[in-house]
Amino acid sequence: MVFVLVAVAVLALLAGVHRYVWRRLIGDTTAKGGLARRAGTVAAFVLPLLTVGAFVSSRSGVPFPVQQVLAWPGYLWLAALLYLTLALLVGEAVRPLLSRFLARRAAARQEEAAAADVSADAPALQVPATAPAEPGPPAGGSTRTDPAPDTEAPAPSVADPSRRLFVARAVGGAAALAGLGTVGLGTYGVLRGPRTKRITVRLAGLPRSAHGFRIAVVSDIHLGPILGRAHTRRVVDAINATNSDLVAVVGDLVDGSVADLGPAAEPLAGLEARHGSYFVTGNHEYFSGAAEWVDHVRELGLHPLENARVEIAGFDLAGVNDVAGESEGQGPDFARALGDRDRSRASVLLAHQPVLIDDAVEYGVGLQLSGHTHGGQLWPGNLVAELANPTVAGYERYGDTQLYVSRGAGAWGPPVRVGAPSDITVVELASPQA
Repeated sequence: MVFVLVAVAVLALLAGVHRYVWRRLIGDTTAKGGLARRAGTVAAFVLPLLTVGAFVSSRSGVPFPVQQVLAWPGYLWLAALLYLTLALLVGEAVRPLLSRFLARRAAARQEEAAAADVSADAPALQVPATAPAEPGPPAGGSTRTDPAPDTEAPAPSVADPSRRLFVARAVGGAAALAGLGTVGLGTYGVLRGPRTKRITVRLAGLPRSAHGFRIAVVSDIHLGPILGRAHTRRVVDAINATNSDLVAVVGDLVDGSVADLGPAAEPLAGLEARHGSYFVTGNHEYFSGAAEWVDHVRELGLHPLENARVEIAGFDLAGVNDVAGESEGQGPDFARALGDRDRSRASVLLAHQPVLIDDAVEYGVGLQLSGHTHGGQLWPGNLVAELANPTVAGYERYGDTQLYVSRGAGAWGPPVRVGAPSDITVVELASPQA
């Protein structure tokens, strides 16, 4: 029942937002019955249906080529709707100011024109030197005289139809340019591929021999109907260019089955690192067949850490399953991964979601590497992400445990990022003894 009520509320909100956007961009700016209005009205119905189709098709076994056809327009419209709405809301504050400015400017021009007319007629209105006597009042003694005709035009109204149309088109056009331009730049940022960041983390217990050890952290690649093999190749090339000692793929690699996306993931076999590449599941793996993906990445040369730990170059590298695996009895098991380890040794934990930091602190982890948040992906989504995650992006410290959260190398839903650029992070470990 609660789910139904939430669904109805969401649908009502989306319908209201679409109505508002249609009114400001189409209804207020186009003539009734015109081609532009008809086209805009059709788009206002078709685009949200494509968005619904994109989401439903990814969860209902629709053939993958159909998912790809629906994904581009459906997901992009979701991002466009967000930024068109925000831009139009800003325009609501500009609209009355622009209307008043134009009305005052028109009034000033009319006053100047009237003054110029009076100046031009001034010689003809001069009184002659000997003026004839004015006739007296009419018989009957009445002194009433008819008023002179009002020759001054009325001040222009703010509600003038032509001016209202101009303001609507100016504000709507500016909002469309700002909203769609933002989406275009955000899409380019995703398709261009992630940029590399570098941080240094001082890790307690790390021996001098491991000082300078470099881990390339990548998360949230989100291969799917939009981001495919070419995107994987961009990510792999960026990682290999860092010449890191170890690669950590921290969950949400895919949005789809091995049957559909296996070929898209194949470039991962080209990852190069002296101590290998490691993988832990994210929540989206459990939507896509986690067991099959664990087997597939193993075939590609990655080492899955399913609530497991290995010793590498003087420190412990551990990984836990994502919390979404609890529904399948495969959730995070810290006791299995870290329960019997020597706590005097340095430790690095791969855990997809930052919310596991409390367990990491309890088990004495030195550094947790996570993803999941996308840094908010679409501003102001970071404000929402902050409500559900202890850290949305970057480095923070929780007691003796350090946490680094990557923004991820891909995008979920719309292939768009605004205010949260995609990244691969090279974490360089520093020994206190160095």
